[in-house]
Amino acid sequence: MAPEASVTARPVRVRVAPSPTGDPHVGTAYIALFNSAFARQNGGAFVLRIEDTDRSRSRADSEAQIMAALRWLGLRWDEGPDVGGPHAPYRQSERSALYAEHARLLVERGRAYHCFCGEERLAAVRQQQKAEKQRLGYDRHCRALDRAESARRAAAGEPHTVRLAVPLDGTVVVRDRLRGDVEFAWSQIDDQVLLKSDGFPTYHLANVVDDHLMEISHVIRAEEWISSTPKHVLLYDAFGWEAPEWIHMPLLLNQDRSKISKRKNPVSINFYRDAGFLPAALLNFLALMGWSFGGDREKFTPEEMVEVFSWEKVSLGGSVFNIDKLRWLNEQYIHDLDHDALADVLLAWRLGQSGLRRLTPLVRERIKTLSDFIPCTDFFFSLELDYAPLAGELAIPDVSGKDLGRALSELLDSYEQLDGFAAAGLEQATRALCDARGWKTKHLFMVLRLGVTGRKASPPLFDTMEVLGKELCRFRLRRLMEFVGQRK
Repeated sequence: MAPEASVTARPVRVRVAPSPTGDPHVGTAYIALFNSAFARQNGGAFVLRIEDTDRSRSRADSEAQIMAALRWLGLRWDEGPDVGGPHAPYRQSERSALYAEHARLLVERGRAYHCFCGEERLAAVRQQQKAEKQRLGYDRHCRALDRAESARRAAAGEPHTVRLAVPLDGTVVVRDRLRGDVEFAWSQIDDQVLLKSDGFPTYHLANVVDDHLMEISHVIRAEEWISSTPKHVLLYDAFGWEAPEWIHMPLLLNQDRSKISKRKNPVSINFYRDAGFLPAALLNFLALMGWSFGGDREKFTPEEMVEVFSWEKVSLGGSVFNIDKLRWLNEQYIHDLDHDALADVLLAWRLGQSGLRRLTPLVRERIKTLSDFIPCTDFFFSLELDYAPLAGELAIPDVSGKDLGRALSELLDSYEQLDGFAAAGLEQATRALCDARGWKTKHLFMVLRLGVTGRKASPPLFDTMEVLGKELCRFRLRRLMEFVGQRK
């Protein structure tokens, strides 16, 4: 396929499209910020779209958390599930009929085909490819089926997917605003599933259909999607649509320059909110990830960013997510607050009525004077705890530190599967792990208590964890894993 034609001038419309499959991610905020800045600078529209077609992973509370976290940061969108707009609905789960119709059009045009291969056959193909050290991917078995026969089987209700018919040879050039022309060989690109057997679309079909119907002019997303863009270019060509301009932002990185991940860095926006970072400081910090204001200036507002924004100021090397740098920037913002404003911020954080009313049921029976409240609850307001003085207590009989660390990692994974972070669910998941490993609950409960509170005596463990919140508990338990994992 020839390189894409130049994108014609059209009104700027951009979008951020998170999946409600987990906690609100700093990467979502990072991409949303750059989409918003570009839209504001050009008098365009910024759209929030919820990509919730992954029914197995979508969580009921995730969408609300994502929107709340973006609002906390000060990001606002012009169209979305909560504010409506001319291209509603803005949840992909409510647009299924559109995707089915567009998949049908692709099959009719010979640009896609029905695939009747089940999981058993696909697994056997993968095993054979591994054994023969071939490139992994679908072997296009159903692509050779007679089209009339294929249509008959699909109409008869035989389970099937719809796959994209990728060219068998040649190359495609993706023209990226930041990276120039990036060439891909079609031989290295799989015949992507577009419509799953349950009738729900994959990311690729839904993404392209929605971007076109919502008149998105520029797709601004993370560079990890570059390898998927040839499929999107092919879909635009198959539909006869004008493609948007592609802009792939550099990734946020861990200290070891791997892609940022929750196993090495707190990645939830809620963590930074609960840990006491100011939204303006976090937004400023995210703007510095891969972009320069100019000169040596590092502190600026979103409005000031919009005034000087240009893609030429983006650095493609990727930026390390340095929490120490964020702490420094947060300090500058705190020092800018007058006394009354700082008091208001603290009250809105955890010292207001709503925060204190969550704590009082936990400690009322444990205090004799009001002054006892402070030492009894200080760990609720801290970020990190010192585990060194507790080293002798952070153990389970006949269990090595490494095994305990692995168990804590497994426990955190089980907490991730919970819908919410309530005491009952936390206790059930923890007891289940004890049963599976044959451990006494009192031993693991004590390790958890020390891990999340830093003390042997505290309010009820799981009620305490619920009030502390998922982000602080996860942060402390990951630090605990590192601490105990170093011991034999």
